[in-house]
Amino acid sequence: MLAAGAACLLAALGAATPASADPPKKAGSGAEFSDTAARQIAALQKIKQSQSKADSKVDSVLTVERKTRSDRALNSSLPGLHTGVAVSDKGTVLVDIRADKVSDDLVGAIRKAGGGIRAVSPANRTVRAEVPLASVEQLAGRGDVRRVETASEAWTERVTDPKAPPAKPESKEAKAARISAMAKQAITKLTSEGDQAHAAADARQNFHVTGVGVKLCALSDGVDSLAAMQSGGVLPAVDVLPTQEGSGDEGTAMLQILHDLAPGASLGFATAFNGDASFADNIRALRTQSRCDVIVDDVLYFNESPFQDGLIAKAVNDVTAAGALYFSSAGNEGSVGAGTSGHWEGDFVDSGKGVGKFAGTAHNFAGSAGTQIYDPLSAGSANKPVTLFWSDPLGASGNDYDLYLLNSAGTVVAFSQNIQDGTQDPYERLNTTFDAGLRLAVVKFKGDNRYLSLDVLRGRFADSTDGLKKYATPGVTRGHSAAKDAFSVAAAPAAGPLPFSLEPGDPPNPTGPYPGRFGANTQLERFSSDGPRRVFFNADGTPLTPGNVSASGGQVRQKPDLTAADGTQSNVPGFSPFFGTSAAAPHAAAIAGLVLSGNPGLSPADVRDALTKTAIPLGDPGRAGAGVLLATDVLAYTGASPQPLALPQRPTVTDNSGSPYLLPGSTATVSLPVHNGGDGTAVSTSVVLSSPTPGVTIAPRSKGYGTIEPGQTGVNTFTITVPASQELGAPVQLVAKVSFAGSLSPKTGSFDFPVGKPSTDVKTFAYAGAAVAIPDNDPTGATVTVPVSNLGRASGVSVSVDGTVCSTTAQSTTVGIDHTWVGDLVGTVTSPSGQTAVLFQRNGSSGHNVCQAVFDDSAGTPFSSVTSSLAPFTGKWRPAKPLGALVGQPADGNWTIKVVDAAAGDTGSIRAVSLRLTGYVAG
Repeated sequence: MLAAGAACLLAALGAATPASADPPKKAGSGAEFSDTAARQIAALQKIKQSQSKADSKVDSVLTVERKTRSDRALNSSLPGLHTGVAVSDKGTVLVDIRADKVSDDLVGAIRKAGGGIRAVSPANRTVRAEVPLASVEQLAGRGDVRRVETASEAWTERVTDPKAPPAKPESKEAKAARISAMAKQAITKLTSEGDQAHAAADARQNFHVTGVGVKLCALSDGVDSLAAMQSGGVLPAVDVLPTQEGSGDEGTAMLQILHDLAPGASLGFATAFNGDASFADNIRALRTQSRCDVIVDDVLYFNESPFQDGLIAKAVNDVTAAGALYFSSAGNEGSVGAGTSGHWEGDFVDSGKGVGKFAGTAHNFAGSAGTQIYDPLSAGSANKPVTLFWSDPLGASGNDYDLYLLNSAGTVVAFSQNIQDGTQDPYERLNTTFDAGLRLAVVKFKGDNRYLSLDVLRGRFADSTDGLKKYATPGVTRGHSAAKDAFSVAAAPAAGPLPFSLEPGDPPNPTGPYPGRFGANTQLERFSSDGPRRVFFNADGTPLTPGNVSASGGQVRQKPDLTAADGTQSNVPGFSPFFGTSAAAPHAAAIAGLVLSGNPGLSPADVRDALTKTAIPLGDPGRAGAGVLLATDVLAYTGASPQPLALPQRPTVTDNSGSPYLLPGSTATVSLPVHNGGDGTAVSTSVVLSSPTPGVTIAPRSKGYGTIEPGQTGVNTFTITVPASQELGAPVQLVAKVSFAGSLSPKTGSFDFPVGKPSTDVKTFAYAGAAVAIPDNDPTGATVTVPVSNLGRASGVSVSVDGTVCSTTAQSTTVGIDHTWVGDLVGTVTSPSGQTAVLFQRNGSSGHNVCQAVFDDSAGTPFSSVTSSLAPFTGKWRPAKPLGALVGQPADGNWTIKVVDAAAGDTGSIRAVSLRLTGYVAG
């Protein structure tokens, strides 16, 4: 089959050779392709024409990479061509498999084909997997698979020196040693200069608001040094979604900015780097699970459409519709005004220049000014992602455009030529090479004229030395940052200038006002992305202007929205200073957190009104949005006051009979503390205590707590009576509603107290099956089932990782969990009622094996504190999340213990684990 394909290709090459005696076309001509390019494009398009039905669902570069690796004749006919596909030493590629439905059968088929699962998103119908290149067509041939793509790529919007040599990949050992050393170092806390430049420090002092009552959450690459920053007093507790810690430290640097400006706010985090589908899942989870009020990210996925809200933007739309505020980096992809743009968009103009037998016609960038089928790139645009979109709806493009990169010799050096026949995205993608004189060409293979968006991300279009003129237009910002209700944030330096040039010959970079404030003379960073953003389709793919998808159609969104600080210091290694819209977005998000803290319940529309109307204009809304923020001005506009936050704490319940336990038929005293963790004084504080448990009575129903100052705790007592019919172990639920004078009132807490005397008879229920392999770097993990019977309700729960002989030997058969890097693992236990507790969460670094280790809430030391030197991990440890959540639940039935390996490179098995449970007895 491959040999036949090569024969077809050679025939195509012959067909593309000029039949006349006309002189060869020169490489430098801007009006037509060179003969070499014409032959190459014709050959590539011949492959496209002859693709099988399964191949038509595969990313074109994957198809060409597979065929050229298998067919020498085909490979030799395309010299110097780069597919850009990263193939591992084992012959595998990382792909996103888009399906009609993510089923167990599909996941099983991927594994059967030799694939490793990396992320699963049922909601977004996507599986990310590392699969053999040779298996791609087989998987694409499944009826439930819509598309197999090279894994969606992303970057954070941080700016680093382009002249710096690429960082060498850090081994797990080196990373563990670096983080361990960091945790032992004394830290002198630094504060972002943006705190002063945005007048946030003055706002906190003047209005006495600190972010109390608000939860700020970030999405970025990872939080590698989070524990070190916490132990050094730089950061407080952070609610990290389990298994979503990510890798890298930009997330930690963003969290420090949030905490610097809004120190009273609680914090959360999830990675955005497990693929676009996982990113979308995590956006929603931060709102629904972590209850985040303000969410900020600094990530761009290259496949995000400029013309329609895609996977990620839809998630942003969901959380903003649910009341969250969402901030995102506008991007570091440049602007026309600063001469740093690598963006062009406009209607397709037919040049009339056909290419070979199959390739359709090339776009004319010059339009009415002449004919030029190339847009030339600057010398600094090597190794950059290039994307092409056109104005068809996502998943429904029937117009087929292709993208080619050529060098100054007129040779095609990279390409993207996916099939679009009505069910695919209007999208092509390639990477630039290091060849001289790079230029891009767009070819309409077939179909109607459409509005195009062409980007060389963080590169530039520039006049070439051989006479080609650059064509660049405003509007590079796109994707979820340009979602209607998101805040897209541009960057301006807070302090010193960017200490390097983006490209040789650039003018000096701007300087910020620190220790002063931002003002009308503030200058934007030269790399900050410009707008506006033209959109043609609703999120569901319906047209905004039916029948018109040209430059006169669609709707224009004014993006970016705001400007905030970058170039600020932090304690996170490598992020001082921290440049890019990655740093700007969390500064703006933190100011919004102060607004909500001083104005609880303020609507998102009112917050937007306050931010945009008080922003200081910077002259060009297409680059700066409404302008740069001053926190004092925003809070003066909304009005703001310190808010008390009186929260019920867990009560102490004492049976009045003298028993240390709450018993059926007994009367007990409830001592209920209320703590004011807010900025303001809680006056007229009172508590109404109730119980939804049938038969339970409470006297009195309410009590006054008077005035509770910030940081103080008030205590009162109540009396409860438990019915004699209460089932042993069945909990009594107490609901405390705290009312006080303040916008955050009332606050409610719910507390469960099991009834009965905990048994001292510890029953052990052990897993009795064979060892279960823990799949490497696979979110589905390994699960074992432990059946429990004749216990009733649990009064005590601990989990034991067993073993007979403890050692650090790899693949030891005598330990409870063998694994060569315990710090990769996340372990959970789930009761028959569905309640889950986290035992360990990426702790232990490079230590080998867990053996004879008991996870118990009464343990004095948390497992999160272990170091690799303690391996094999033995003894008694406090789990990552309390097992108390499982107490009082029905214990009879199947319990599951699950272990997920969240990072690549090490393997192991679950071998011996058990539950240690106690029930209840009568008092």
